[in-house]
Amino acid sequence: MQTISEKIRQQSPDERQAFIIKSFTDNYADLISGDTSAWRGKFRKMAESAFAFYRGSAALFYADVSQEQDPFLNEKTSRVWIQGDLHAENFGTYMNGAGVLVFDVNDFDEATVAPFTWDVKRFCASLALIGYQKALSDNEIRHILTVAAQGYARQISRFATSQDRNFVLNTSNAEGAILEVLRNGRQRTRVGLLDYETDIVEGDRQFKNNYNFIQLTDAEKMNVKAALMEYFETIPKRKRRSSLTYSIKDIARRKGLGIGSAGLLIISVLLEGETEALENDILISMKVALPSAASKYVNDPSVANYFKHEGHRTATSQRALQVNADPFLGYTNLDGVGMFVTEISPYTADLDWGDINDMDDILQVVDYLSRCIAKIHCVSDEDSDQTLIDYSTEDAIYEVLNGRESDFVDYIVRFSESYAECVRNDHRLFVDAFRNRLIPGL
Repeated sequence: MQTISEKIRQQSPDERQAFIIKSFTDNYADLISGDTSAWRGKFRKMAESAFAFYRGSAALFYADVSQEQDPFLNEKTSRVWIQGDLHAENFGTYMNGAGVLVFDVNDFDEATVAPFTWDVKRFCASLALIGYQKALSDNEIRHILTVAAQGYARQISRFATSQDRNFVLNTSNAEGAILEVLRNGRQRTRVGLLDYETDIVEGDRQFKNNYNFIQLTDAEKMNVKAALMEYFETIPKRKRRSSLTYSIKDIARRKGLGIGSAGLLIISVLLEGETEALENDILISMKVALPSAASKYVNDPSVANYFKHEGHRTATSQRALQVNADPFLGYTNLDGVGMFVTEISPYTADLDWGDINDMDDILQVVDYLSRCIAKIHCVSDEDSDQTLIDYSTEDAIYEVLNGRESDFVDYIVRFSESYAECVRNDHRLFVDAFRNRLIPGL
């Protein structure tokens, strides 16, 4: 059986470079032409390292991984809710719907229904890239990948056999670097976020008049308010708060942040909160939802036809993947475009690999992260009303792994090592294409 890495190596550099360019133009040509400057900035960030390139090239990853014959996929394990862009930096803290600060997978923009191994492969290949970037030996990288794959398989077994149904990482059970991230998140405050994003003018808050925000016209604000009325109805009844909480105080367009937000319409909304006290105001984000990079390679009409639009997909997927999901999570339409809405949490702290360099620390973090991945594949929010997957995903995954754990670990390790090597070569080809103006529209 020929692996995808072997197929890639059979391509000439020119053929592979053309394939890389096509993965961007096929998926993002309209967005690139709509905001060339933002995408040029995104590509410059991606040019900085192979890992940065990998973070920004999910479409290329799925174009590749979808071609591989996977021995752990069947009718059920090919239809699991996945995060969709599960690299090693998409983890951090959030305050869950029960008021508990937890560390978990974050960023569900690419989430959809697809093969469960796609999440595991994307995560483990990213670990291999980080290990190489830290100048770890091949044996050390292989050990990290082994711990990741083993941690995932063992946690799936715990869920399926009811040994650890309530697994969650918080300040009471996390250690090391993960505990430090949780402590950082806990030290942040709502007032601190509000003071960073807003000013108090004539006794009330409004968004700052600075480079982060673009002021909207009155007509644009009216459109957003209409979309918000639709959004409020998508919040599950058990999560809804008093009408005062949803009173709209200010609206502005936010400039895109990060590699994944280049050129996207993002609307920031300031809500009153549970009381009229200025420190209780709440910030929510309404963002254009793009098609999941993975969905193009999922040949399942029932998945494609299930969602009203991409905003509906994103919100539904997040509730299916996250226990005690954001109580402000929902979706709407704005000028015919699907949007998803979330709270801008003041308690967010992301995992930073920069200071995680000791091998024992790396292994501890990797074990934690792999268990988090298993959890999102198995446990949903209590208000997840999805009907697309009507079977136990933990049982389905457990059935294909039970008795084959060592085969699974070997398969994931081999894939991750070889694909990370391909990514390093792809990064060089991408930088060459970008420098020499070979990417259309830039």
